[in-house]
Amino acid sequence: MNGFTTKALHGVREPDLHRALRPPVYESVTFEFDSSADLESAFQGRKPAHTYSRITNPTVAEFEKRLTYLSGAIGTIAVSSGMASIANTILSIAGAGDNIVISPFLFGNTFSLLSSTLKRWGLEIRLADFSDTNAIEKLLDDRTRAVYLESITNPQLAVYDIPQIARIAEKYGVLVVLDNTVLTPYAFNSKSAGVHVEVLSATKYISGGGTAVGGAIIDNGTYDWSRNPHLRDDVKAFGQFCFLRRLRQDVYRNTGTCMSPHTAYLLSLGLETLALRVERSFGNALHIAEYLLERNDTNTVNYPGLKFSGSHQLAESLFGGKYGGILTFSLKNKEDCCRFMDALKIIRRATNINDNKTLIIHPASTIYCEFSPEERIKLGVPDNLLRLSAGIEDTGDLIEDIEQALKILD
Repeated sequence: MNGFTTKALHGVREPDLHRALRPPVYESVTFEFDSSADLESAFQGRKPAHTYSRITNPTVAEFEKRLTYLSGAIGTIAVSSGMASIANTILSIAGAGDNIVISPFLFGNTFSLLSSTLKRWGLEIRLADFSDTNAIEKLLDDRTRAVYLESITNPQLAVYDIPQIARIAEKYGVLVVLDNTVLTPYAFNSKSAGVHVEVLSATKYISGGGTAVGGAIIDNGTYDWSRNPHLRDDVKAFGQFCFLRRLRQDVYRNTGTCMSPHTAYLLSLGLETLALRVERSFGNALHIAEYLLERNDTNTVNYPGLKFSGSHQLAESLFGGKYGGILTFSLKNKEDCCRFMDALKIIRRATNINDNKTLIIHPASTIYCEFSPEERIKLGVPDNLLRLSAGIEDTGDLIEDIEQALKILD
């Protein structure tokens, strides 16, 4: 099997007592053992078994196996949200006095987590222009635990030379962590670009319509964990799986960021149609961007699929013609943005991305409302910017809705 959707449908098959075509949902907190010796072995990690659903659960494990297989990775930990995937990863690899190198162009909550929440625990954040790989290299030292970036930044839609960044990080033995939510493993295989750990908000494309909140941490199995002092001792006992074990038996277990069995069931179903929905969403985003570009009443339309975009050539070479389902455009001011949004009839005013429904939001007054106007400008989020996440509706209906809403600005 080579095709993504074929793998998603048939690639991981466990025998079921009733030969059901859908995996059962194990809504159970705990699991029984035949003997006290078996229970002891399971808790000590000498015998693989499910003991408590905060740590492992059969339905969640099924989703993890499917995502691991589709990504070509060595293992996946499913967590309660995309933010939980980022937090668990950083807490597993870094400590007080360590630093993480990031771009200021990150999702707002991610930037807040790294620059505010974890800063209070002694983590240093170093900002670099990721379009300049020399600027990244200058910030790396023996306390750098990761270079963190997004495949396509949200909402700035910047694309960076991920393989080149990975090569520089590898030279210094630094982990590369990539948030691949905007593209998913279907549109971009992070392992092939030299990424060590991939994090995802499965709430987005994978859920298949905004039905469940979840996240995933994918270990591509390409990092030498002996380079990280927090995991060096674990390498001796667990080899390349030491990061996954640290998550499972320490940070993930102790922070309680587990995924529910029902969520895992919904996400497993979402994986089956992921490629179909992604293709439709990406196509809609390109058509809408091209339509907006032709109009005189919109400014600075930004989408990596547009040939004039500064990210186009790099996105084309990295992602093989898949440019994501998010686009941005600006109007004259915030007031016009609000008037336009309020006039929409099909497109929904909501804060998610990569839903089956097309969604729109004014980032400056919502996701980035905690930042000052000056900070928002530095983060690439001016007051006249709108972010549109294309769904899978009929393209003509979406363009017609946008057209009638723009007329109120005349």
